[in-house]
Amino acid sequence: MKTIVWFGFVLGALSAAGEVILKKPGQKATFQCSVETHTQNLVWNRGNDPIIRVNLKTGFPVKGPKHKDNMKLRGTSLEISGVTEEDAGKFICIADGKRKEVTLLVVSVSASPSSELQLGSEATLQCRVKGLNPPDSPVQWKRPDGSTNSGSQTVQLKSVAHSDEGNWQCMFAYEGGTYIESLEIKVRDPVPKTTAPSSSTSSKDVSKPTCPHCFNPPPSTDVVLLGLSWWMWVAVGVGCLAVVLLMVFVIVLCKRIKRRKVRMLRNGRQPLNPKMYCQCHHPAAAAKPQQGRRKEKPSALPLQPLLA
Repeated sequence: MKTIVWFGFVLGALSAAGEVILKKPGQKATFQCSVETHTQNLVWNRGNDPIIRVNLKTGFPVKGPKHKDNMKLRGTSLEISGVTEEDAGKFICIADGKRKEVTLLVVSVSASPSSELQLGSEATLQCRVKGLNPPDSPVQWKRPDGSTNSGSQTVQLKSVAHSDEGNWQCMFAYEGGTYIESLEIKVRDPVPKTTAPSSSTSSKDVSKPTCPHCFNPPPSTDVVLLGLSWWMWVAVGVGCLAVVLLMVFVIVLCKRIKRRKVRMLRNGRQPLNPKMYCQCHHPAAAAKPQQGRRKEKPSALPLQPLLA
């Protein structure tokens, strides 16, 4: 009987310790509740402040003061999309008298100026962990060779060497567990600098070919004016002349057509010549006598008085 009681006590202690979820900024975190379905009210809290509550009678969730836009309820689980460092902390689910705690740790590892470092340059490696309790829990870096930089979240590399290339590990402990986040570092050799040719080099040395077996074409003798060679200017001149001649031809042709129209109009207004009349060879018909009229005698002229 004592064994059963002790076993239940251990299970209760493990349940109270809760679950730890490790996420990077921007990732999605899902917290599982202790039950998949509930017969009473369901509440998700952040610490002692409610995030969201579901009343079994209405079935509608009610948002609390600690609710954020990136938090959603999926069944009995709480989902956080686009995790930020401000989301780190302890979340508690209470459903049907059961309680479950979930701790969200947000870890961000970075190298400045980048994860690809140049040999001999300076760099900074940083590991930030949000959600630890206490917040100043020890965080240390483990080098690729296995040595550690204990008690510091930041590593300063004054002169990057080839031995710094490899997998760096950010290590920290929380509630009896050890957690590791890795960062891959690459080291590149510096790019050799190219020296500019000296201005004191004589013109004779410049004219000499640098490669004895290479063929250097002679300098071009083309006359360049406004960025165009002479043959391009000739082509432009010929094209302009052709355009001018075409315009002159069109103008002369139009004038000739206009004159021809004027002549045709003038010829159309002149009277027809006698030769243009129609000549008929048939004899003309005799005039038809008028009927129904009597031929009257002409009246006598009035007499004029004689002058004395």
